[in-house]
Amino acid sequence: MSLVYSEEQRLLADTASEFLAARSPVSAQRRLRDEGAAEGFDPALWREMANLGWSAIPFPEALGGLDFGCKGLGAVFEQIGSKLSASPLLSSIVLGGSAVELAGSPDQQAAWLPALIAGEKRIALAVDEQPRHNPADTALAARRSGEGWALAGDKVFVADGIGADAFVVVARTAGKPGDTAGLSLFLVPANAAGLRVSPMKLVDARNYARLHLDAVKLDASMLLGAEGEGWAALDAALDRGRVCLAAELLGAAQALFDTTLEYLKTRVQFDVPIGSFQALQHRAAWCYTHLHLARSTVMAGLAALDDASLDAAGRARLASLAKWKAGEAAHRISREAVQMHGGMGVTDELDVGLFLKRIRVAQACLGDGDFHCQRYADAGQVR
Repeated sequence: MSLVYSEEQRLLADTASEFLAARSPVSAQRRLRDEGAAEGFDPALWREMANLGWSAIPFPEALGGLDFGCKGLGAVFEQIGSKLSASPLLSSIVLGGSAVELAGSPDQQAAWLPALIAGEKRIALAVDEQPRHNPADTALAARRSGEGWALAGDKVFVADGIGADAFVVVARTAGKPGDTAGLSLFLVPANAAGLRVSPMKLVDARNYARLHLDAVKLDASMLLGAEGEGWAALDAALDRGRVCLAAELLGAAQALFDTTLEYLKTRVQFDVPIGSFQALQHRAAWCYTHLHLARSTVMAGLAALDDASLDAAGRARLASLAKWKAGEAAHRISREAVQMHGGMGVTDELDVGLFLKRIRVAQACLGDGDFHCQRYADAGQVR
């Protein structure tokens, strides 16, 4: 298992860095926030990303993808994190697109994946129903209705849900909340009768939605995969999202650390740079150490997603380890960044606060530290 990017993956990372620095720097995210953009991202920029082939990276060539692997995605997400760039790459490609790829029939794949890869349509994954992520606790019910289904319940924190063309909704067709058996995946068009989509405001000013499904009727063709057997595909799609989000957290933490280090070198107190103070040097060294520990876990998680020899439990452990450690390191580094910048660190004048807010949301998204520590332990018992 390699814990470094290949030459091709480094080239992709460099290309992504140059593109995002020119087209989507941190100032662009500040502008989207100030304008209150409903979609939370620039649609023209998303089309450019799709034209660069980023949306095709994880999919097999037979489905119109580049088959470049999740490590390739990780290289892009690191750069996305370092620039705070907003796009539906995570929601529509890594999560929604993976669900269609892993659970969908050939007809469903043909109907959706080319349009997703081209950036012409968007799918959002609707899984969470409570403030804390736990897919097995799904209670939203899907009941037989004639030849099709009727779905009733609520979903929250649906990333990029505003403006999506459809949703992959996780619903319970058997069992009770807490069971992984009995979960099914449904494709729900955004214009379906009985579906209400409303915005949710989070501190990172991105696009999140709340879904209310009031007896939404669907044809049988809207079921992805077999009834009650959606867990394996869902868990695999979520793990792709978790590790990509970990790579984004790593990129954000690295950028914030570099910014803080530069500040320590240039901010003068008592006629000397504050970086000469031993106490701040110790804290910076501590951040550096945890940043590189996080990098090793993220690289291992990305490699695990591309390793067909690993079983599901092995991939789950490494994915959860990556999400936990990247979240922990980003949390600590963002906290130290605010402290070391002093009073300026809590003002909107600096970008530090923008990084802090995005990191806090990304930490909780797809499972916080407590969730992934428990999942890591449970996956070890399965093995």
